[in-house]
Amino acid sequence: MNTFKAFLKVLNKYKFTVILYTVILIFFAGFNMQTKDDTMNFTASKPDVLIINQDVDTGITKSLINYMSRVSNMISGIEGEEKIKDAIFYRDVNYVIYIPENFNKDFLNQQNPQLEIKSTGDYMASLADMYLNRYINIVSSFKETNLGESEIISRAESVLAEEIKVEVASSLDTDGLNSATFYFNFTNYCILASLIQIVCLVISSFKSEGVKKRVIVSSTSYRKYNNKLLFSNMAYAIVIWLFYLILGFILIKDTMLSMHGLLYSINMFIFIILALVVAIILANLIKSKDAVNGIVNVIALGSSFLCGSFVPMEYLPNSVLNIAHALPSYYFIKNNNLIKTLEVFNMESLKPIIINMVILIIFVLGFLLLNNIILQHKKSLD
Repeated sequence: MNTFKAFLKVLNKYKFTVILYTVILIFFAGFNMQTKDDTMNFTASKPDVLIINQDVDTGITKSLINYMSRVSNMISGIEGEEKIKDAIFYRDVNYVIYIPENFNKDFLNQQNPQLEIKSTGDYMASLADMYLNRYINIVSSFKETNLGESEIISRAESVLAEEIKVEVASSLDTDGLNSATFYFNFTNYCILASLIQIVCLVISSFKSEGVKKRVIVSSTSYRKYNNKLLFSNMAYAIVIWLFYLILGFILIKDTMLSMHGLLYSINMFIFIILALVVAIILANLIKSKDAVNGIVNVIALGSSFLCGSFVPMEYLPNSVLNIAHALPSYYFIKNNNLIKTLEVFNMESLKPIIINMVILIIFVLGFLLLNNIILQHKKSLD
């Protein structure tokens, strides 16, 4: 009990460090929740198209111009080849269509007239090219039936007017899950920073010469003393876990009360234990308290940047993700991203999440083994 009281006394000395990381988490999580997720809303982009018509504005030619004006932003007022080239260069126009003289007449007479095209070559130009080809292909298919011009145009425009209605069948609360995923991903930094810094500073305080002498002269065995210190660190880690869960209930209550919330919580608990073991290893290696801040920056910040805590994984280059595979944070954050996508909860859908949790547990066991080796080595030196 005396060891635990001493632990709390030292912890109280560094309480503002824990408060700082908590404030950072609340700030960024709250800021993220103010940004609504629009990933489920689809808005078609329109390319900027300029049409240079050298034909009469009737029939197929007029129909083509009308169709392109519906599916694109029609640009006007640019005349002369130099100005057109400048417009393409500065991306004021994505796609330029030159309709040749007698295009309407030649098209109906099976002479297969060609349209001259100039474009920026980007995705907007490709979209405009797709629209143009769609029109030509549909009109050509009706032309083969030997219908009159007005009938060809009528049927073609009827087909082109049909729009596919896209509905998102997912019943997931995407806003809530995106906020929850951001919150738990960001805890990667807060967990590592708060545990490493506090545990290292606390254990360093217990490793001081005065404390060592008191342990030696006391009736408490060194092993019992270490077990009590380990219990105190475990209690601190669990308090941090519960605290971040309570904070999660305040910020993302609906998600936390779902099956997704349970999986997020379990995933974070395993990572908390792993972070504690890492902190204990570092505490056994570090001789100076001054080195703690540098180690926190390297491990907490480094793993957060590399593994997708601050920047989503999908935006990170493959070379960075390949390095991240060697870090436990990668599997913690990867699991949070997987949990977000779950719609059905069965063994098949949960399998990749369970595998990542098992990998985290293997990391824990590996670090525990490493810690025992370090302690045995230090004991032999003593």
